[in-house]
Amino acid sequence: MGFIIGIIFGIALGMGLMIGLAYSESIRHKRRSYLATTIAAFARMSVLDSRKILPSDSYPSWVVFSQFQKLSLHLYLLNWLNLQLDKIWPYVNEAASELIRTSVEPILEQHRPVILSSLKFSTLTLGNVAPQFTGVSIIEGDPGEVTMEMELQWDGDPNIVIDVKTKVGVGLPIQVKNVGFTGVFRLIFKPLVEEFPCFGAVCFSLREKKKLDFTLKVVGGDISSIPGISDAIEETIQNAIEDSITWPVRQIIPILPGDYSDLELKPKGILEVKLIQAKELTNKDIIGKSDPYAVLFIRPLPDKMKTSKVIDNDLNPIWNEHFEFVVEDLSTQNLTVRVFDDEGVQASEFIGVAQLPLKEIEPGQVKDVWLKLLKNLDVQRDNKNRGQVHLEVLYYPFGTESGFSNPFNPDYSLTSLEKALKNDGTDTAEISKSSTLKKKDVFVRGVLSVTIICAEDLTNVDLMGKSDPYVSLILKKSGQKNKTRVVNNSLNPVWNQTFDFVVEDALHDLLMLEVWDHDTFGKDKMGKCIMTLTRVILEGEVTDTFVLDETKSGSLRCHLKWTPQPIYRDS
Repeated sequence: MGFIIGIIFGIALGMGLMIGLAYSESIRHKRRSYLATTIAAFARMSVLDSRKILPSDSYPSWVVFSQFQKLSLHLYLLNWLNLQLDKIWPYVNEAASELIRTSVEPILEQHRPVILSSLKFSTLTLGNVAPQFTGVSIIEGDPGEVTMEMELQWDGDPNIVIDVKTKVGVGLPIQVKNVGFTGVFRLIFKPLVEEFPCFGAVCFSLREKKKLDFTLKVVGGDISSIPGISDAIEETIQNAIEDSITWPVRQIIPILPGDYSDLELKPKGILEVKLIQAKELTNKDIIGKSDPYAVLFIRPLPDKMKTSKVIDNDLNPIWNEHFEFVVEDLSTQNLTVRVFDDEGVQASEFIGVAQLPLKEIEPGQVKDVWLKLLKNLDVQRDNKNRGQVHLEVLYYPFGTESGFSNPFNPDYSLTSLEKALKNDGTDTAEISKSSTLKKKDVFVRGVLSVTIICAEDLTNVDLMGKSDPYVSLILKKSGQKNKTRVVNNSLNPVWNQTFDFVVEDALHDLLMLEVWDHDTFGKDKMGKCIMTLTRVILEGEVTDTFVLDETKSGSLRCHLKWTPQPIYRDS
């Protein structure tokens, strides 16, 4: 990881100087006469603009680059960059070594596993093989910055030896060999200024890690002879990369004197996630059923990952658990859910993984979603059904100026002191973060009115004639139950019955609706649906059609109304 950071430091500075020269020329031209300004305006014309002004047979061939010309320019730029990098590589190698020692060793120490007492570099050179640029693009965005993304590939021959000491006092010199890396780095030159080199700082970040391979070998020995050491070091390196340079984390290199704290990564909001249930999970047990649990995260760091409880012997588990995550970049980050089968003292078996892009979430709006579990998040080649996981998510940005209402963190959960600070203009992000710690002490009480309107296209479970359906209503946490009347001989029954429930803790309860076929000597389930109360709390009234699970077909149309009676409970 350290050698990669060192390379990017050098490349970022070099690219910055090139962009600075180009931008300097632009500033000089803008200071010229009015005529030069007019010419510059023509230069900024798009192809579409030119086509509006000139007839199709009048504009010259150079107005539009052919695809071949674009490709040629792209290849020329890459070849030029790689040629320059080859020339300066010996100097980058020498300069990066000390930089890596001073900047990377503290990061490794921060993520050092408990079985180790220290991790330090004893030998560090990047070798003779320079990385190669395999792609470059300019990202359009804020006019006050230049953003560039560069794909870099390195199959290096570094000489890196890490001195590792274990808790029991054993010292091991471990060599890092066979390094192979491919990734996309984002460089942001910001702010743009008139002073050379025309930008104040460079931010760099690993936008996408496509491949990172390396092997570890004890100098003069076999690392496999000490169980757990290799895995611990590999995990440390992966965590250090994730926490130090993986987007949206960014490293800032000041070029001109100034305060660049505004470029640092800052939390933008909170994602509230309710893990409701899963269905049709793959059974990993030979005897009985799997014991599933879920791991959720936005950034895959141990202290930022949340783990649900284990549901024993169930392929359709209901968790009903609430988690919250800090969001730094809504446009690029994802919520990932991994589902495992708990095997007790043995390692858990992986069932499947799903991912929800946060850009699909509308701030302030509850999103109810079923995610299909996959073998991995790469290109899928198998269509095996691994099950689905049911989530409810709500994103709200920090700051009251957004106007969004978050039921898990309402104003009445703030103490008088916090309210006073908030009114005095104290950082709303800090207040939001401090007050969310009290969400477990926020109880929302009220009356939930549920009207079961009708059902459509129910699956017939009777051998003769049609089923006689009714609906059972259950509040999971409080255990309150009710049921509709039976509608005889119908697969499209109409009830129009309303039931009222006094709910003590609406944010953490579930409404379960189960459709049954009434028989004289028993009953058969015709489907069910499970829903949280968050949406009706926010909207007041909801009328919707809910698809039934555990059945081939069928839906249930309902009307829900919420009459709030908030109460306050001190921590």
